[in-house]
Amino acid sequence: MIFSSTLFLFIFLPATLLAYYAIPAKHLKARNIVLLCASLIFYAWGEPKNIILMLLSIAANYVFGLLIGKFAETSGKKKLVLVLSIVFNLGMLGYYKYWNLFTFGKLWEVALPIGISFFTFQIMSYVIDVYRGEVAVQRSLFKLGLYISLFPQLIAGPIVRYADIELQLSERTTDLKKFASGIRRFIVGFSKKVLIANVVAVPTDTIFALESRPAATAWLGIICYALQIYFDFSGYSDMAIGLGRMFGFEFLENFDYPYISTSVREFWRRWHISLSTWFRDYLYIPLGGNRRGKLRTYINLVIVFACTGFWHGASWSFLIWGLYHGFFLVVERLGFGKVLERLPKFIGRMYTLLAVLFGWVLFRADNLTLAIKYMGDMLNFANFGLTHAVSQLDNLKIITIIAGIIASMPVLGFIKKQFEKRGERGEATASVLSTAVCAVMFCFAIICLTGSDYNPFIYFRF
Repeated sequence: MIFSSTLFLFIFLPATLLAYYAIPAKHLKARNIVLLCASLIFYAWGEPKNIILMLLSIAANYVFGLLIGKFAETSGKKKLVLVLSIVFNLGMLGYYKYWNLFTFGKLWEVALPIGISFFTFQIMSYVIDVYRGEVAVQRSLFKLGLYISLFPQLIAGPIVRYADIELQLSERTTDLKKFASGIRRFIVGFSKKVLIANVVAVPTDTIFALESRPAATAWLGIICYALQIYFDFSGYSDMAIGLGRMFGFEFLENFDYPYISTSVREFWRRWHISLSTWFRDYLYIPLGGNRRGKLRTYINLVIVFACTGFWHGASWSFLIWGLYHGFFLVVERLGFGKVLERLPKFIGRMYTLLAVLFGWVLFRADNLTLAIKYMGDMLNFANFGLTHAVSQLDNLKIITIIAGIIASMPVLGFIKKQFEKRGERGEATASVLSTAVCAVMFCFAIICLTGSDYNPFIYFRF
């Protein structure tokens, strides 16, 4: 089950909201049980056997947390439990996600459980933070289970740290204003997915499926993919944040207009923020961060981005993609970043955008050979083929690409600020307009969703 499906929109979500709010607010424990049951049903819907894996992860890490709390005064035993928990969680992730890659599929095939990369990192953050003494041991199995399985962020993120919602598991409130804000945010994300990501995915798939393509067509394909992955991923994050608000939770933002970045370093402060900060806090800093000299800093960056790439998928092209970004981070730390700061911002933005676009080729192509071939087509300006590129588009796709480019910049934020400058009347006007626009977008998105069978879910690879 995915958020952008009629089953979720018209059956699962209304039923869950009805069951949740049928219980008085003072009975939060009962509401949590409803959410836990709904989340487990949500996860088990597509592949029921995967629920066993989910329950095993919950039970095992619950025990790990209790043991770390028990051995709080015994550093050796506490560290041993931490190591065992990391081995267990990474071992489980490694088996299900990378077994086929490292065995070349010659032994037995292992199906990838949806969302395993996300919930594994979430539960690891809990155990590590308990070890560090940054959060208290969660002694309620139900609350820990809810944290791990909470359906709004289960299959596509953001990666929610336990520390960020620890108190919300026991104390949270929802009023009409917050609920309405959640609905609007969900609609924004849903519209991103259906009205932009799904539309530009069509020329992306077509162009990447070609054996060769003129330069203009290759550039069109990667621009479409850049829009697809951004609006798909940020759309799901918006939907998760919105759904969370409907049930009283506040999740941190996961995207901050990454395509306006003036450096690759800034791009990673704006793209998939929950993953970037996870690797920073649980890998980069423990490795020594930038505290052990320049050479060690560069090595740490390369290690982190190699892991970042591999986290995304069981393919060598993902690893190369991660190393590719790590290379740019090192180059910028070597001094190029200071050069960029002195240059006009549009030059930094062009450099970053080009670096990211070429990187997306590695991310999207089925293998490294095809990625290199695609990059070659992008650079073959002797065969530009503008007419061929235009033939891949119709009026809807052209309008969608233009709308996507505009929406990938903080235009709406700028407009909102202009209304806010007018005081309470301006804010009220902005609220009414945003509600009306959301209503129109939702209706249009529903029409598009029900009128098409094409609704790709790109997170099956994660």
